[in-house]
Amino acid sequence: MQSNEAFEIMQRFNQAFQDHEPAILDDLIAEDCVMESIQPAPNGTRYEGRAACLAFGQAIAVDRVSHFDMEDITAMGENAVIRWRFNFGDGGSVRGVNLMRVRDGLIVEALGYAKSPGQAAPLPD
Repeated sequence: MQSNEAFEIMQRFNQAFQDHEPAILDDLIAEDCVMESIQPAPNGTRYEGRAACLAFGQAIAVDRVSHFDMEDITAMGENAVIRWRFNFGDGGSVRGVNLMRVRDGLIVEALGYAKSPGQAAPLPD
């Protein structure tokens, strides 16, 4: 797989959320897809199989109150990293990444990780 193909798939994936068009995801999710959300902390929720992953992604895409701001997409072979900021709709937001993997033109893995809203550990002197 060429990096350009993975990049294009990530662009279409992100378009579903940017345009609130959940149907875009129909042609992107593999039968054996695995997705992990960022909540609940600390490990999120794991979704396995096309039906579960599609339902999870479409529920986010249809939400017109919350939204993603895409910051960057990097594709390397079958792997991609998406940096984003998720805006809750109430003024709050969190930054995070999705570690993505594609195979045969379909998403087979989408693992979400977010920065902790808690306080950071102090830096050593």
